[in-house]
Amino acid sequence: MKQIFFAAAFVFAALTATAQSKTTTSAIVSFDATTPLDALPKAENKTVVGMMDTKTGQVGFEAAVNNFAFTNPTIQQHFNEERWLNSAKFPLFTFQGKITDLSKVNFKKDGSYTVPVEGTMTIKDKTNPLSTTATIVVSKGSISSSSSFTIKLSDYGIDVGTKGKIANETKITVSSDFK
Repeated sequence: MKQIFFAAAFVFAALTATAQSKTTTSAIVSFDATTPLDALPKAENKTVVGMMDTKTGQVGFEAAVNNFAFTNPTIQQHFNEERWLNSAKFPLFTFQGKITDLSKVNFKKDGSYTVPVEGTMTIKDKTNPLSTTATIVVSKGSISSSSSFTIKLSDYGIDVGTKGKIANETKITVSSDFK
């Protein structure tokens, strides 16, 4: 665990050393696995580390699994247990990718820009390709981004059971304000 922390801190420090890298430690990731039978499997993590390199288009996010907050403590406990995310063994979700058409964004001009993003998502030590779009907003020199996409929990070795209370296809929303 200490090795992961130090490696992440080193990468984070290296990326912030260049003027093109924008970072945050307060990105928000929302997780929504609700179904018509249960509106409670929904959570938010407001302590996500994120980075965007405005020169290369590299993007990345890292979320501590145990920082996802649910309104129901029982669901939060189940979320962190072995059958679900097993946060003791797999403490982080990660996304590493790239804006594939960076020419669509003018980081020097206020505006809203929709861009394609491709990369890999790792959850529970399972890595899968992910393609989505993101909206980047430039306003008075500040940069923010947001994206929503769906993943299949079974693709990451997560057993949702057969009772229909947890959606296998889960909506993930990421939003961040970069510095």
